[in-house]
Amino acid sequence: METLSNLAFGLGVAFTWQNIIYCFIGCFLGTLVGVLPGIGPVATVAMLLPFTFGLEPAPALIMLAGIYYGAQYGGSTTAILVNIPGEAAAVVTTLDGYQMARRGRAGPALGIAAIGSFIAGSIATLVVAFFAPLLAEVALKFGPADYFSLMVFGLIAAVVLARGSLMKAIAMVCFGILLGLVGTDVNSGVIRFAFGLPEFTDGIGFVALAMAFFGITDVVLNLERDEKQEVFTSRIGRVLPTLADLRTSFWSILRGTGIGSVLGVLPGGGALLASFAAYMLEKKVAKPPRMFGEGDIRGVAAPESANNAGAQTSFIPMLTLGIPSNPTMALMIGALMIQGIAPGPQVMTERPELFWGLIASMWLGNFMLLVLNLPLVGLWIRLLAVPYRLLFPAIFVFCCIGAYTVDNKIFDIYALAALTAVAYVLLKLDCESAPMVLGFILGPMMEENLRRTMMISFGDPSVFFTRPISLAFLLAAAGLLIVIALPALRAKREEAMKE
Repeated sequence: METLSNLAFGLGVAFTWQNIIYCFIGCFLGTLVGVLPGIGPVATVAMLLPFTFGLEPAPALIMLAGIYYGAQYGGSTTAILVNIPGEAAAVVTTLDGYQMARRGRAGPALGIAAIGSFIAGSIATLVVAFFAPLLAEVALKFGPADYFSLMVFGLIAAVVLARGSLMKAIAMVCFGILLGLVGTDVNSGVIRFAFGLPEFTDGIGFVALAMAFFGITDVVLNLERDEKQEVFTSRIGRVLPTLADLRTSFWSILRGTGIGSVLGVLPGGGALLASFAAYMLEKKVAKPPRMFGEGDIRGVAAPESANNAGAQTSFIPMLTLGIPSNPTMALMIGALMIQGIAPGPQVMTERPELFWGLIASMWLGNFMLLVLNLPLVGLWIRLLAVPYRLLFPAIFVFCCIGAYTVDNKIFDIYALAALTAVAYVLLKLDCESAPMVLGFILGPMMEENLRRTMMISFGDPSVFFTRPISLAFLLAAAGLLIVIALPALRAKREEAMKE
């Protein structure tokens, strides 16, 4: 009953005119960046982060959240009509969605993607509402040693679930931790790794880093690709699926929702891992006749439901533990810090309007996205005709303005340019950015909790193994390392990542 009363309180916060407007702006922008290939939610959130300075915490976070889960909706449009995923989690949707479009069934494919996303998002919001407070209550009992071990487990899990080479993922995590340690040491007051530049006294700017790795660099890489593609706009027809389509997809939507709700919580996994897992499960358990890879509607319903459920439940560790499960959640934590709010379980008790208002706004956002994606599909199709090279100047200008307005220093523009050059080289070497950003966010937090633990225990490291919660996280981290070290499982991981 307490959860229901808190949800009612959250709905009261979400349904204020200001929060409704910002929720709609977030959902609209999320759908837009999902539809336009190459502009993902991470880049958009990074660009808009400085513009949230003048907002209250609740509308700022509601808008940024709408961008994130809204992009999961919009990404299916280009995946189905152009065979290009507008967002990374929509990669799997291209397999059957595009084949349905080629068979003249683009309308039902778009319809089932929107309906499955709405159902999954609504159910996952309930999961967040009921499980996040329980986890927050447990997290309030965590000590510094427990938090340190949790962050170690989170980084190792992010490495294991990262795409590409395992060694490159480890290197990127270490690189992110090193970048996060630049600046003044909290305990001693010594300036570290600043190379004599006073501008680095407060550390490397998170906004400039995020824009460099997820804004400008992604845009440059997308400009290198060929823009020629076939868009199926003349054979969309009826968007609403038939009753037969809904019956066929019903259990696929529920299975995808379940998988996405669980995997969305994992560090480094989130919506992308959930969509792949749901598709692979569907290929094994779906009843015949099966046409996966040739236009099976269940191949659209399952991954689209999974990635939206995963997008919603990825807020659980961010809201309750202050631990980002993916780069977008890292940006959300950055937004909280900019507002002067320390992320963690105390947010639920100290800022209930922010905690419950954000959760309740997800219901409102999912309804808005259903309206945006079904009746307005013609508008999104027209946007696919916009050449990507015309969007690049606007994105570049937004990134530069955003980086400058944080502290009104021209040095931030120089830092943005330097970080963009580094990011471009790393991405060309197939080094994924997500582990680096997680390391950048968690590195200083790990150092702070490690030092606090050592001070409390008078330098005795055994405290990490005598506290049950800390020991459990360390054993789980060690288990992940042992599992990934086995040659057979490592080969299977590399094969899955390639797929």
